[in-house]
Amino acid sequence: MTQPLGMVAHYHLLERLEPAGPGELYRARDTHLGRTVSLRLLPPELTPSAEARDELLERVRSLAALSHPNITALFDAGEHEGFLYLVYEFLKGQSLRAEMAGRPMNVRRAVELAVQMADAIADAHGAGFVHGGLSPESIAVTARGHVKIPAFELAAHGGFHEEDGAVRLRDYDSPEEARGQPTDERSDIYSVGAVLYEMLTTRRPLHRGAAAPSVGNRHVPSKLDDVVLKAVAPNPDSRFQSAATFAAELRSVAAILDVRGGASDEAEHVEAAGARAGGGLVLAVVILLVLGTLAWLMLT
Repeated sequence: MTQPLGMVAHYHLLERLEPAGPGELYRARDTHLGRTVSLRLLPPELTPSAEARDELLERVRSLAALSHPNITALFDAGEHEGFLYLVYEFLKGQSLRAEMAGRPMNVRRAVELAVQMADAIADAHGAGFVHGGLSPESIAVTARGHVKIPAFELAAHGGFHEEDGAVRLRDYDSPEEARGQPTDERSDIYSVGAVLYEMLTTRRPLHRGAAAPSVGNRHVPSKLDDVVLKAVAPNPDSRFQSAATFAAELRSVAAILDVRGGASDEAEHVEAAGARAGGGLVLAVVILLVLGTLAWLMLT
């Protein structure tokens, strides 16, 4: 049995994990409920005053109103020996960055993951949260292949950024975020689009305007080009105005890909069957020729 590294409130710390974000992240055991959880200890500098701590705790606790299969569930939040701690569901899986593996992903798979991200963001927006910190490092993919958006960044709003570069989850900022201008839900739409763009091409879109994903990946259909480019438009007024609309457009693309995939599979099946039939015909002709030759030899 794993020996605990220490206690935070009624949680046994079992294993230190690689944190995508500030502070320290642990696999822990809830001694009250007997379940495995993820526990994040936040650094004191994140909340330099009592007012800041109270404000963040209040906002974090309000995340309990969110219940979406693609957003990590928040179980608990509190203060322990001067540190704020947050307790989430423990996920078995990997980061989206690990699944991307530095190469273009299967187009249908990339669209499927983007639909889940857009759905989660739409639900958060409906509850009054804007994420502002999406990236392949911060997005988890469970062992069953489902996306999980970390909930804390929703409460923090604006992602994380330390001057020394030790923590940076803002590489997928919208152009207005990068310029320090006011942001809204459309900035999250840009971030989801930027992550999808990279899943398809291995590159991030340029803030001044991006080339169509199909330029770098010939498997991307023109309809998906249109959807992605609209999501990452430099001007927020030119983007989708809601994450729900973005998700709906992605589903439309997924349906097209499914039909094309079925047609392609059918074509390959027909082609293979034709090849087998052709091979059989050739074999029959050869056999007839051999038999004819033998018959002629016997008669002569």
